[in-house]
Amino acid sequence: MALFLLVLVKTNTLSAQKSTIYTTDLKDFDRAISLYKDNQYVSAQYLFEKVKMATHDEETKSDCAYYDASCAVRLGHANADVLMESFLETYPTSSKSNQAYTEVAHYYFNQGNYSEALNWFEKVDENQLNATEKDRFNFQKGYSFFSSKNKKEATKYFNKVLNSEVYGSQAKYYLGFMAYEGDNYQEANKYFDAVAKEEKYSEKLSYYQADMSFKSGNFEKAIEQGQKAMAKSTPAEQSELHKIIGESYFNLKKYNEAIPHLVAYKGKNGKWSNTDYYQLGYAYYKQDDYEKAIAQFNKIVGGKDGVAQNAYYHLGESYLKLNQKQQALNAFKNASEMSFDEAIQEDAHLNYAKLSYELGNSYQSVPSVLLAFMDKYPNNANRSVVEKLLIDSYISSKNYKEAMILLEKNKSPENKLAYQKVTFYRGLELYTDRNYTQALPMFQKSLANGVDAQFTARATFWKGETEYVLEDYDKSLLSFKQFVGMTTAASTPEYKNSSYNIAYAYFKLKEYEAAGDAFQKFIEKVKDDKTRITDAYLRLADCRFVTTKYWPAMDAYNKVIELKSVDADYAYFQKAMCYGFVSRNDKKIDDLNAFIQAYPKSSYRDDAMFELGNTYVATSKQDAALKSYDRLINEYKNSAFISRAILRQGLVYYNSDRNAEALVKFKKVAAEYPKTPEALEAVATARLIYVDSGKVAEYSNWVRTLDFVAVTDADLDNDTFESAMKQYEQNNTAQAISGFRAYIASFPNGIHALKANFQLAQAYYAEGQKDKAIPNYQYVINEPRNEYTEQSLSRLGQILLESGNKEKAIPVLLRLENEADLFQNKVFAQSNLMKCYYEGKEYANAVVYAEKVLANPKTDDSVKSDAQIIIARSAMQTGDDLKAKSAYAKVLPIAKGELAAEALYYDAYFKNQEGKFDASNTVVQKLAKSYAAYRYYGAKGLIVMAKNFYGLKDSFQATYILDSVIQNFSDFPEVVQEAQTELNRVKSEESRTNSSIGN
Repeated sequence: MALFLLVLVKTNTLSAQKSTIYTTDLKDFDRAISLYKDNQYVSAQYLFEKVKMATHDEETKSDCAYYDASCAVRLGHANADVLMESFLETYPTSSKSNQAYTEVAHYYFNQGNYSEALNWFEKVDENQLNATEKDRFNFQKGYSFFSSKNKKEATKYFNKVLNSEVYGSQAKYYLGFMAYEGDNYQEANKYFDAVAKEEKYSEKLSYYQADMSFKSGNFEKAIEQGQKAMAKSTPAEQSELHKIIGESYFNLKKYNEAIPHLVAYKGKNGKWSNTDYYQLGYAYYKQDDYEKAIAQFNKIVGGKDGVAQNAYYHLGESYLKLNQKQQALNAFKNASEMSFDEAIQEDAHLNYAKLSYELGNSYQSVPSVLLAFMDKYPNNANRSVVEKLLIDSYISSKNYKEAMILLEKNKSPENKLAYQKVTFYRGLELYTDRNYTQALPMFQKSLANGVDAQFTARATFWKGETEYVLEDYDKSLLSFKQFVGMTTAASTPEYKNSSYNIAYAYFKLKEYEAAGDAFQKFIEKVKDDKTRITDAYLRLADCRFVTTKYWPAMDAYNKVIELKSVDADYAYFQKAMCYGFVSRNDKKIDDLNAFIQAYPKSSYRDDAMFELGNTYVATSKQDAALKSYDRLINEYKNSAFISRAILRQGLVYYNSDRNAEALVKFKKVAAEYPKTPEALEAVATARLIYVDSGKVAEYSNWVRTLDFVAVTDADLDNDTFESAMKQYEQNNTAQAISGFRAYIASFPNGIHALKANFQLAQAYYAEGQKDKAIPNYQYVINEPRNEYTEQSLSRLGQILLESGNKEKAIPVLLRLENEADLFQNKVFAQSNLMKCYYEGKEYANAVVYAEKVLANPKTDDSVKSDAQIIIARSAMQTGDDLKAKSAYAKVLPIAKGELAAEALYYDAYFKNQEGKFDASNTVVQKLAKSYAAYRYYGAKGLIVMAKNFYGLKDSFQATYILDSVIQNFSDFPEVVQEAQTELNRVKSEESRTNSSIGN
């Protein structure tokens, strides 16, 4: 019994302890629930966690875990989702699982993590939710779908709460917004009208309603709604409202009202679209504010759509209104290359074609632009106008080469006049470029299509000029005579000098009587061409001299002296010579002495000294003659007269019976000038002295020391040479070559070796076998100075230059410059030394010789322009821009063809460097208009033009031109690279400024 009581007591004690603990847990749990319901989540959470730790009841633990997580959700704790997910994982069968799913979904929704919220909403059993919870669930799930761009599902859930007091208005707003975004404006207005009276929506709705009115084409209402909404909108919305209002006015063609609103628009993300620029530009255009219109149109860079085509077209129109035609050409070209609006494309193409004709076109030839328009739009109302422009463009563009190609393909009768003119001008172009063999057929083609009598006459004249240069003097004379006989010749610019040209043709044919008469006729007819008149007097004098009319010759030479011509020294010398032929040797001697004194630098001074000595001999003044020869020998070591002067001294001594002194002179000639005619005469005269004195053996011993005299072979030597010369004189060139070669092979150091080598070289040259002539000319110039030296130097230099062997040509040309007596040879040497040094990049030497060429007043314009170009190019290479600019400026008035194009390019280049952008563009336009055939400089000029436009703040023109260069001039890679570099620079600078709104 005692034991039972003890156990009973113990059992009761344990039961009492358990009951006390359970009661305490339940009390705290109930208190926590009470606090939870009173929204005292911090205190409630504390108690729920305490109970959870203390209780052993699994259901209570489950409930505490749920409410702990629920409090964390409501308190926004960072670990709320972790706690809730832990609860669901630990107690998956809890009756509060559905509430947990809901709580987590709401938690993520409140965090703005709508995609995660959707994941949890999908787990919720909607049937376990009460009405209030369902409304919240449906709205939040609908909004999560809305935020995830799932409009279909969003619409489904928003529709479930349309009648909810709490969520109905919001659902209608979002349903309206989705309809608005889907352009379902009727549906959108239905929902927006339902919430319009609620203040929190009215401000937002006004913007959408304005936009919907605009998009529905109700522009008046859009303006009204937009202006009403403006004050209540955010800055971003105000920008959009300005766009709506401005574009509405634009569509109503109320451009003046549209402009301030279009200007106030800030763009999407701070940037305007091409449409934005176009609308503002067009509004300015319609208000005749073309400068502002251009500023906007120019910002549409790189557009390739209908808006861009419209913009480029109206940009062209705006430029035309401001008479900025080059800019208009580029804009119309761009619009004509787009086919979004075919009517605009056709009109743009027409404008592009007309402006190309008027201004010139560096991208492609003007005729090809006009032909392309006619081919593409054969029924255009302006076709007849374009056809007339086409015919004239062949001439005005000066792109004769390409015009020839086009005309050869289209030989219609109406193009015959154009063909006549183009072939004539193409011939002139080739003549200017010194391409005479190709120029001649052009003049012949022009004559074969004789429509215009004046051009027929001009072509006849230039055919004669070309034949003259090609040394076909008979045909040249005939052409000049035909020209003079034509009725229209007198009205041509060539007629003035026709007698002069005829005179020279006679002169070259050695018909000196007729030549003199023609020069006289020219002198009587022309009074204002001092250079040609002076030259005509000189040639008249020469003709009279050759025909032994010495007194008339002297009269003409006196005229040359009076005119103080550069040839006055030659005239003075020739006049002195004339006195000798009229038996006035005393006067001849006086004049020769006066000449030697008056012209110390004349190239004829050694001639005068030699002739003075001869005249003293003729007048039996031997001592004076010997002194004159000595003076020549001492002052002119390299004169061609030295050998002759020494020989003449020997003859004077011989004729005075001073044989010993004579032999000294003869032996000197033989030793120092072997193989020359003077050496042969010296040996022959010395033989007479030896024979007369009975010293034949001594003569024989001396002669054996001379390698050019073989006494036993002398007859064979002479016969062999004479045979070859006869063939040469009869123009049997092939046989002459064979004969001279045989002579040189048999008598390499023969009596006539010098002349044989020279004549063989001449024969090879005449046959076009110029390379074979080189060793023979070289032989002649390696011998002491002789009568063939100058001509051999000239021909050898020419051959080496033509073969491209500049290094070997230079020493030959240097000798020719120093030794030449003929003015033409000296100029030839200097001008080619100038070119050789330039091509060899020896710019300092090139400039020295260019200045020598320019210093000679007899240098013709083509050589002068070459010299100025060399100076200019050398200055550019050495970075001396000032000198280059000056030289190119001097080239411009005298240059023709490609040199003129180059000079114009640099004129534009330097004007750009000085910031004279408009003036530079004017020069580029002239380059395009007058020298389109020279595409390289046309392309370079376009790059300068692009730089000019960028300097003028016209980025469209700059980028468009550079793009066009890149697309159209692939045959000049270095130019394309330069254009690409400049384009990259422009675009880089534009990208820094184009992000802000350029109003």
